[in-house]
Amino acid sequence: MSDWGVDATWTLFLDRDGVINKRNFDGYITEVESFEFLPGVPNAIASLSKIFHRVIVVTNQQGIGKGLMTERNLLEIHTYMTNEVYTAGGKIDKCYFAPNLKGAEDDMRKPGPAMAELAKIEFPEIEFSRCVMVGDTDSDILFGKNLGMKTVRVLSKEKVEVPADMEVEGLHELVTKLTHEK
Repeated sequence: MSDWGVDATWTLFLDRDGVINKRNFDGYITEVESFEFLPGVPNAIASLSKIFHRVIVVTNQQGIGKGLMTERNLLEIHTYMTNEVYTAGGKIDKCYFAPNLKGAEDDMRKPGPAMAELAKIEFPEIEFSRCVMVGDTDSDILFGKNLGMKTVRVLSKEKVEVPADMEVEGLHELVTKLTHEK
């Protein structure tokens, strides 16, 4: 990882479910009460906020497209999440989400580049070759690879086929790798 040259000009892209919070394999996180951070994540994001210039969440949320939740529900979840990270001393610059069903005509879902392209419009200093994408699914890793980002997989029960540049147990391990290899 030290050969990646990560510094304060880089951007960190994070998937949400399975990376930041516990993933619900049987359904969707539809309200704040069902959102549960993975252990140590707010503090890990606080540490990562000191390493990366930008921290951006990109998340597929087809529960909206299925009518299981509203964009307002999602905003409440993301407000809670970003406030907890802020309280821990970190930041999330922006949360982008794809509310579409798989295969929708206006599909913004990963692995497509739409959410990253929106981030680049809002934060024009982003260079995809100076980004790290952290996710737990093949679509997350493909999202990063398709844009020329470095990729990190958080290991989970998710069945995977696409290799990432690195694998970690969680964001806390990514912090350790970034801070101990400088």
